[in-house]
Amino acid sequence: MSDVTRGPRGPNAGGAQPLIGITTYQEPARWGAWVREAALLPAPYVRSVERAGGVPVMLPPAASLRGIETLAARLDGIVFAGGGDLDPDLYGAGRHPETGPPQPQRDRFELALVRAAVDADLPFLAICRGMQVLNVARGGALIQHLPEAVGHKGHAPELGIVGSHPVQISASSAVGGILGDAADVPTYHHQAVSRLGKGLSAVAWAEDQVVEAVELQGHRFGIGVQWHPEEGDDKRLFEALVAAAAAR
Repeated sequence: MSDVTRGPRGPNAGGAQPLIGITTYQEPARWGAWVREAALLPAPYVRSVERAGGVPVMLPPAASLRGIETLAARLDGIVFAGGGDLDPDLYGAGRHPETGPPQPQRDRFELALVRAAVDADLPFLAICRGMQVLNVARGGALIQHLPEAVGHKGHAPELGIVGSHPVQISASSAVGGILGDAADVPTYHHQAVSRLGKGLSAVAWAEDQVVEAVELQGHRFGIGVQWHPEEGDDKRLFEALVAAAAAR
């Protein structure tokens, strides 16, 4: 019998490797003779979960929200992956000219899933867009175009190329316990938190004071980071997520 088989006692019974769901993009893609809409996921997410000891499961944005609670109940943890901009209507803002086109199906699915994860006390790591989804789900708002707000392009220095910058981390936070009080992080984003959502605490900041990490207070493991840990060599955030999922 496979070591990821689930028994009658629920998730991770008997010490099985934890199942870690990873949300996916939904974009036009080309393979062979085909150009079709597809559920996509950059491979570094999958590799990071595998190397941390988890079993990755891709979660495409379903058209129907029926079964969201069941999905959350059958997973041991979730990674909310990066991607395009959320629709600013979701946080009561007008659209900035630099904000990307809306993705209503993905937005709706991920907002529902993060709320289900919060309700189920399910460990999660929300990355880049994922952190923004978490913030909006908790009633927060976003800066729609950082270069205009902070006066530089340091959070996404080159189009299509992941950059790097330092962050300061609260030493008393869960992120600080994992990474220490400072880190150089892989970065590629043009949006960020402006107003924190309910129950979220800012725990890391860039030199320009842009919020780079948040934690959901009272949650077993609820961390959002604005950077892309899957693109770097430091996999401690993934290891911490998988450990929390296994303990659950």
